[in-house]
Amino acid sequence: MEDIEGMIKVGRPLLQRRNSLTNMFQALLDAFLVLCLFVGFVQYTQGVLLYSHVIFVLLLMGSMAVIYDGMGIYRKNRSNLGKSFDLLKAWCFSLAISLAFIYLLEALDGLAPDFILPFSVAAFTLQLLSHLFLRRFHLIRSSKAKVNALVIGDQVFANRLKTRINNNPWVREKVSACIELSSLSEPDNFLCNVSINKAKEIIRNDDIRSVYLALPFNNLALVQDLYKELMELNVDVHWIPDIHELQLINPSVKELAGYPVLTLSETPLIGTHHLKKAVVDKVLALIALLALSWLMLGTALAIKLTSPGPVFFRQPRTGWDGKEFMIWKFRSMKVHQEEPDKVTQATRHDDRITPVGRFIRKTSIDELPQLFNVLIGNMSMVGPRPHAVQHNQIYSTQINAYLCRHRIKPGITGLAQVRGLRGETEELELMSKRVESDLEYINNWSVSLDIMIMIRTALTLINSRAY
Repeated sequence: MEDIEGMIKVGRPLLQRRNSLTNMFQALLDAFLVLCLFVGFVQYTQGVLLYSHVIFVLLLMGSMAVIYDGMGIYRKNRSNLGKSFDLLKAWCFSLAISLAFIYLLEALDGLAPDFILPFSVAAFTLQLLSHLFLRRFHLIRSSKAKVNALVIGDQVFANRLKTRINNNPWVREKVSACIELSSLSEPDNFLCNVSINKAKEIIRNDDIRSVYLALPFNNLALVQDLYKELMELNVDVHWIPDIHELQLINPSVKELAGYPVLTLSETPLIGTHHLKKAVVDKVLALIALLALSWLMLGTALAIKLTSPGPVFFRQPRTGWDGKEFMIWKFRSMKVHQEEPDKVTQATRHDDRITPVGRFIRKTSIDELPQLFNVLIGNMSMVGPRPHAVQHNQIYSTQINAYLCRHRIKPGITGLAQVRGLRGETEELELMSKRVESDLEYINNWSVSLDIMIMIRTALTLINSRAY
């Protein structure tokens, strides 16, 4: 499970600053080191560069560019050990994809195991050393270049912000002082005067370069007053609104027509992200249908021979952006009539489940027809599981941000499912945990995360919570 959890950004900062130039340099350095080492290995062991060598190294560098970025290899807020393991996983994944394509292209000349294995070990070692060296270099540089900052704001939030900033070695500021406003109910002019008088003294004595205003939106007037006064003190002024109690969905800060925009909720499938996920979904669904056609035909025959009724089960579900669609499954229950506007969840010892149905539910074979849903476009290979319309009506009033699950396409499998949160949700707490995992997935979506979830799903097809 660590492979997936390592891709989840715990407490992802809303106003995260990325040193894009540093990341770009590290990415180019990785590609340069791998390319030089590969050419050197070829010249030393074989003496001539073949067509297969060129195709392989181009595929490898392309895979590295996509996978390293998707798995967050160039994020800085992680330990050396964690970064080393993540780099190893990303490198192995890139190698596996490149070799798989080379095999399909039948271009294996000069790529025997006795060449690939030592090259792979040497290339990983070289990359790891470069990552650790640059990491150490930037840590030393940032620690020496830190500038003093001042935080003004609500007592609890200001202290939390101070701790977060000072505990992050990659942030260029160090909070050397904090002006805590224990009561924000006092008049704004009083709070402003008290804060500014203290701030002037601290800025002068501590050589403060930046001031952070840690205040909620309902204290906008106080923010304006403080800003007017701070403008005259020649310091950088930043406002960090206290919105930690909101359920943020893929938050970001942008600019629109010259105005700063604080995005609180947004689908991650925007721009090229939508296209990338759609292409991966369609290709994998088509491959899976071709590979598993024999199993699906056998399952359909077994259902038809052992239980009267249709082979498939269809039911309205809620999908992307709250739109309804018909989900497909292999029928695993006896044909029965539900009460109008009611959906009864299957239980572990449900008498309605047929013998064949119990097996295909246990092994998740009953979900395979949803590959057609993926090809149609109303589902994805990975995403929050689509719930019955009636269940959405019930849980949306009991679980905070429940309907935010629909900000991305529903999936055949998902983060909640590989964590064991599947089957009947007999308690509200279980459904809450499932929704929590779904929102984590939306906030951290990437193609690499999708692939890791699919791998975990394949390794845990038989689950004790399935029936």
